[in-house]
Amino acid sequence: MQFDDFYETVGVFGRYQKVKYFLICLTYMLPPIMVYTWTFTAATPSFRCRIAVEDMYEVKIPDDLVHRYIPSESQCREYKSQISLRECQRCYQNTNKSYSYDENNGPLKACNSFTFDRTYYQSTLVEEWSMVCNEVSLKSLVQTIFFFGYMIGSFIFGVLSDKFGRRPIMGISFIIISLASLICAFAPQQKLGFEISYGLFLVGRFLVACATRGVALTGFVIGIEIVGRKQRLFTGIVIEYFFAIGQLILLVFAYMIRTWRLLHTALAILSIPFLFFYFILPESPRWLISKGYYDEAEKILRRIAKTNKNSFDSIAYQHLVTEERKKEALVSVKGHGLIHLLKSKIMCIIAINMSFQWFVQNLVFYGVSQNTSAWLRNPYISFAAGALVEIVAYFIVHRVLHRWGRKATYCLFVMGFAIFAFLVVPIQILMIRGSHGQRSLMFIVNVILKFFASGSYAIIYIYANELFPTHARNTGIGICSMVARIGAIIGTLSNDLLTRVWLYFPIIVFGFTSITAVAFVAICPETFNKSLPQTIEDVEQMGLVWPCGKSKRSVVAQSDELNENILLKEQPNNNIV
Repeated sequence: MQFDDFYETVGVFGRYQKVKYFLICLTYMLPPIMVYTWTFTAATPSFRCRIAVEDMYEVKIPDDLVHRYIPSESQCREYKSQISLRECQRCYQNTNKSYSYDENNGPLKACNSFTFDRTYYQSTLVEEWSMVCNEVSLKSLVQTIFFFGYMIGSFIFGVLSDKFGRRPIMGISFIIISLASLICAFAPQQKLGFEISYGLFLVGRFLVACATRGVALTGFVIGIEIVGRKQRLFTGIVIEYFFAIGQLILLVFAYMIRTWRLLHTALAILSIPFLFFYFILPESPRWLISKGYYDEAEKILRRIAKTNKNSFDSIAYQHLVTEERKKEALVSVKGHGLIHLLKSKIMCIIAINMSFQWFVQNLVFYGVSQNTSAWLRNPYISFAAGALVEIVAYFIVHRVLHRWGRKATYCLFVMGFAIFAFLVVPIQILMIRGSHGQRSLMFIVNVILKFFASGSYAIIYIYANELFPTHARNTGIGICSMVARIGAIIGTLSNDLLTRVWLYFPIIVFGFTSITAVAFVAICPETFNKSLPQTIEDVEQMGLVWPCGKSKRSVVAQSDELNENILLKEQPNNNIV
């Protein structure tokens, strides 16, 4: 008897699962808040070189005086051809009689101080630490450290949650988020000096990132493990709605609190109530069964049956325990976890393939998402549009996955992204730069790109969770997520650094990597409407799909009888003299 078969008897999506799943969804609103806080606290307002001590955006200075200091296009091409015209005119100014002629920069002088527009932000970290122009790498480093923390947290919390359970790791993650958020809010102080303040802020963001992955990984996995096979798609998609809702909650806070330090403090306080979720969320009974904690699993399953107003079949449960012990005996002989994950050829291929898919989806998702506030002049409207597009994408994904399965739908969304990514370059080149038509068309294309990126990101999350076995699900997802953070780092850095060299370089990379992802995912098996694999042998039975159309399966674990035969053959023969 399979766990899914027994689970049907206690109720796969009754009152118990609905209440607990809703609470899990609430926890999923916290990760996007922690990730996208940087969009507002470190936003880069419009700025220019300061031409006088009293020069501020809100103080009106004659336009002719301002333009006198802005380098001309010909000057930028002659002396600063390695950077864009916009970057040259914002970061350098014409020298006048009070400045000496620089033989390297000609008549251009690098700005030492800047004036920032306060239309949308009262203060940001970028303004406080002047993280613009030649110092923009300071801003990029914070995001790099953040996604590096994402990468480390994905692996560490993934392995720990497979070893010690989903619930305790989630509780620890909430504690770290609350404390680290307060560090981020109060670390930057003038009396500490820039170096110490900046270092403490990096540590705070690193810890927030690690713990955020702990919440996201455990929450998503518990969500699909406490329901039946037919509800996995529903739970895998609906939880993504709350990811988008979390962005909208952040938007409300950011709109009302436009000082970066107060915003960080408010969000740190917001995370405190989540500490109590440890006491009300259950451990995954599927994980307890897979680890041999049959008594603890029985208590939870009895509670589920009682809450759902179903009877608990003790005899059937004992049959399940017997079958699981046979599997556990086989697994104990062959091993399980990360090492066994890599020893299995089919499982290793799937793990590498899924890691690459996650890399690509994080590359394009964060590459597009980190720039949503720049879609329109008003960053709050732009951010809201990006969050709403995600909700629409999740709704459509939910509808089509029921009909087309995981793999075909994923390929459709990824190819859709690639096609529209390649349209960006001709739109930017052929249309009049800055015209109303170009801005409107680019807004539409950006919305479509965010739609496809959000949809494919949601699908690959569900698909990967259905390909990894319960024994090593969080370990496998943790590996994928760890590799994915490299993509997120590259996607973020491309917006800050690569666009300074060539505006279209990032989007071209996004398009080509998406096409490559479609080619590689073709060999993975379809998981739609199949039982969630408990062991690596269950995954091996699913096999791989090669270009010739034949499915390759492992010769092991074809049936329970074969499992027993393998186990018997691997036991020492005591009758041999």
